[in-house]
Amino acid sequence: MADSSSSSSPSSSSSSSKLVYFVIFPLILLSGLVIILNQKPSTSYNSFPYFHYPAAAATAASRASGAVTAAPAKQDHVPVKPRFTKNGSKRDKSPSDYNLDNLDMVEASLAKARETMHQARLNNETSFDPDYVPEGSIYRNANAFHRSYLEMEKLFKIYVYEDGDPPLFHYSKSKGILGIEGILIHQIEISKFRTRDPGKAHVYFIPLSVQSIATYAYVIHNRAWSPLQNIARDYVKLISTKYPHWNQTLGRDHFILGCHDWTPTISHGVPLLFKNSIRVLCNANTSEGFKPSIDVSMPEIYLPEGTMDGLIGGPPPSDRSILVFYAGGVHGPIRQMLMDQWKDNKDPEVQIHEYLPKNMSYYDVFRRSKYCICPSGWEVASPRMVEALYMGCVPVLLKESYAKPFDDVLDWSTFAVDVRVDEIRDLKKILMGISTEKYVEMQREGIRVRRHFEVNFPPKRYDVFHMVLHSIWLRRINVQLHDAHET
Repeated sequence: MADSSSSSSPSSSSSSSKLVYFVIFPLILLSGLVIILNQKPSTSYNSFPYFHYPAAAATAASRASGAVTAAPAKQDHVPVKPRFTKNGSKRDKSPSDYNLDNLDMVEASLAKARETMHQARLNNETSFDPDYVPEGSIYRNANAFHRSYLEMEKLFKIYVYEDGDPPLFHYSKSKGILGIEGILIHQIEISKFRTRDPGKAHVYFIPLSVQSIATYAYVIHNRAWSPLQNIARDYVKLISTKYPHWNQTLGRDHFILGCHDWTPTISHGVPLLFKNSIRVLCNANTSEGFKPSIDVSMPEIYLPEGTMDGLIGGPPPSDRSILVFYAGGVHGPIRQMLMDQWKDNKDPEVQIHEYLPKNMSYYDVFRRSKYCICPSGWEVASPRMVEALYMGCVPVLLKESYAKPFDDVLDWSTFAVDVRVDEIRDLKKILMGISTEKYVEMQREGIRVRRHFEVNFPPKRYDVFHMVLHSIWLRRINVQLHDAHET
């Protein structure tokens, strides 16, 4: 038995070796090759490039013309799943997927503020305020506005992304017809509402300036929008890759601010920015995608010297001998219709000019007029609306598809007149049909309401800076103090 066993061992060992080398090993190699060939590439957020933004204007122009400087993606963050699915419904929270503790705490504070405002509205509650207590017909609901404003002052926090360099980011001109854009960007960055802790923020400010983009990055005679839209698109891609905040809500708690006419079009180049985010716009045209329940209408304010010096005030109604006044270039069809109907009229009560005679002062005629026409140009915004309020002239809004600033709070019918485009030929008849008593009341209410359109350095409570923030606040907590603007 021993001899038999020893004589069969080499043969058995040889057979086993052949099985390993010629059958099992090739199968292992083949299996490994199949696994490698079937691997899929990564699709995580980290695959996005991390863009560096130019500081110099010349480099900005090069960037806008198509040159992009990119560096490898940052790998030191954890991608955050959005709180919303692509169709807009809320995604179920899963702690293993993402941490929303800070966001939930912020939402809890907003829910409490929302209930406080709701009770103030239901119970018509008044609140003590050492500076100012809103009251009167200029407000749709003075008590609700006041409570909302106080809650904003107490709670509201804004996080400003620090990425990006001037002049395209964190900077805009503060003088000229679009100067309110630069003023508000600057005031937001230094305000008490700013927080350096993004976990405590209710909204996140994307500090790009379309006025600066138009000035420094626009290539003359290049009619393509995509190079300018790419600047906004790249910035959103940067913050959505580097930080978790955009991805948590798909941009719903982010906002941009711009007075330049191009702001809506540039924002349109970033679909989620256009669809979800709060856009604070002077060009608040509902026919071009402005959404009153999400976006904020910002008044266009022209400060020739950068301040309100010399702009505030005017004589009483009894010292205003001109019925209605307008002077300005023919920009757009509405102004053309106004000129066609009234430019060459000989009626001294109707002063409609394309170019003001040299012996007449623009602001002096404003102050001698009862009503001042504020027509749309190529876009709906016009600084004449605020100029009229500053100087005690009742604004006549000759616009289409315009969402009025602070319409959630203010009842514009108490201090302004809306005239439809098809009523231009009846302009004098419409204004003459307003009784003297009604005109005097509207003029008085316009003087009362102008505090909400004043630009102060530093900002003062209830001025235009705080009213713009209050409009953002209302949209962040999704509270409408009135729903007329939806119709």
